[in-house]
Amino acid sequence: MNGIVVIDKPSGKTSHDVVEDVKKALSVKKAGHTGTLDPMATGVLPVCINEATKLVQFFAMDTKDYTATMLLGVRSDTQDIEGEIISRDDFHISVNDIENAIYGFVGRVEQVPPRYSAIKFRGKSLYKWARKGITIEPPSRIVEIYNIVIKDLKLPYVTFSMSCSKGTYIRTLCSDIGDVLGCGACLASLRRTRSGRFSESSAVPLRGSSKENIPLEHIIPLVDALPDIPAIYIDHAFAKKLREGYQPISETFRKYHIPSLAVGDMIKFIADENNLVSIAKMLYASDQINELDDRRHVVKIVRTFNSDQ
Repeated sequence: MNGIVVIDKPSGKTSHDVVEDVKKALSVKKAGHTGTLDPMATGVLPVCINEATKLVQFFAMDTKDYTATMLLGVRSDTQDIEGEIISRDDFHISVNDIENAIYGFVGRVEQVPPRYSAIKFRGKSLYKWARKGITIEPPSRIVEIYNIVIKDLKLPYVTFSMSCSKGTYIRTLCSDIGDVLGCGACLASLRRTRSGRFSESSAVPLRGSSKENIPLEHIIPLVDALPDIPAIYIDHAFAKKLREGYQPISETFRKYHIPSLAVGDMIKFIADENNLVSIAKMLYASDQINELDDRRHVVKIVRTFNSDQ
């Protein structure tokens, strides 16, 4: 069994817990998620199964959408409501000030990831160091917040939806907004509504690790997992060569219909009754291929998949 299942992660479970539940429910040996959600968070968690784990790298830069509720006037050591409360502050801030502070974070911003996070330091997650009382200050990073829309304002709670780049910590965003306002803030609740092309409308609720919880019709085949990558349909003989490690040369490549491609574009080779064979990167633009020597390598194979899909 190979493919991707989009899980509606429940609160209270780690992303690793969800992956283990999926492995047990589907009786598979290999599985991995495409981006960590904190235990308190709910929502979209794509889980790649068996051969689909080779696709994880192609989802690394996916945009994420969230709905978050921020609690003003409260600071915690984990930057969310589940941590140890550091301070509580009364505040008298206008709605206009709150809106300006929140919308001021739209765009490219510098963020220091929280000490309680899965980021690795010397091979160990930061939260493990923090639990031992060892403070590790992670380096700042540039993330991008594409948009924020305030959905509800019932002070001290503010609910907003947002779209952001990979690696954005919503906990840290809430904390930083609180610092700008001068009263502090922490994350009260979080739901991921979209991860790349995967949305909550296609997510499957997970209630344990029994087989009935994940209907097979919800598993997305490998061939459908990357719809934005152009496809080249090949015959069985060529597919066999690719799976044996062959790097295509221009003479072979010219036999197939080649879409308009630029240097660096990704392509996928499909054969064997609509099975995904390989994903490759173009070394030349498609309009250059006819001019190349017959033995010139024209693509670099990045990932190859077995025929049992």
